[in-house]
Amino acid sequence: MISLQKEQYSKLLEPIKSITNNNLFARAVAERVVEGEIFVDNVENTKSFYLLHPYGMSLLFGDSKNEVFNLAFKKYVLNENRSRKIIEWMQVFPADWDAVLQDLLRDNLVSPSSESTSSHDIEQNVRVNFKFNKEKFLRGKLANKKSDPAVEILRTDREAFEKMTGTVVPLNFWNDAEDFINKGVAFSLYYDGKLASTAFSAYLHDDKLELGIETYDEFKGKGLAYKACSALIEYCIENGFEPVWACKRDNVGSYQLAQKLGFENVKEISYYRLGLS
Repeated sequence: MISLQKEQYSKLLEPIKSITNNNLFARAVAERVVEGEIFVDNVENTKSFYLLHPYGMSLLFGDSKNEVFNLAFKKYVLNENRSRKIIEWMQVFPADWDAVLQDLLRDNLVSPSSESTSSHDIEQNVRVNFKFNKEKFLRGKLANKKSDPAVEILRTDREAFEKMTGTVVPLNFWNDAEDFINKGVAFSLYYDGKLASTAFSAYLHDDKLELGIETYDEFKGKGLAYKACSALIEYCIENGFEPVWACKRDNVGSYQLAQKLGFENVKEISYYRLGLS
């Protein structure tokens, strides 16, 4: 596996756009919206590559029968030289990779329900790609139109950006506040004057906007994530963006929220958790 120079990332843009799975995080790296990494089999004639977003999302793509690349990738996955510093969540395309990984990682591949806790275990999960149904969303809005005087929703500004803490926050998907304020969009929900939840564009490419949402623990269970996400979806509708949602199938909260917001399950793909040794 060869580390591709950043000025060469753009050569992979067209192959990435051909992916039928949700590919926005990969585009963010290839377009250098964020500073990720790309590893390839060959710089001049690339047939296989591995792309890593700084948040930990990754993509294994291309020729799945490239034996030299596959063996190098196996060492990377098992972290034999301790080069990986973060847990990664990997998608693959095309689906041919699933059978290859079953053979390549057969001694280390487990399901999430497995009791095995080996440091080299790779969990095979399922990730759901949703499709937005505008009519379903609008019907849901009518059914949930009751207002709450404690709730105020505002366009997220620099001050709110810098106050946000947590895992799924804009800082983990954009380079800095300046970059996000200029290129992204978010809506922050305040409950009794306190920042409670923020829905934001994790990725924004062409006419597609993938939603991210963070709600602080003390405010969960009040339906605030739905309200914050609804504000961002309404922005998408008004400005010609297609809202995008994806999550692990066993993330019950995210899955149910997606359905409530009008998203429908259209595709399920393999999703691998690469732990650290």
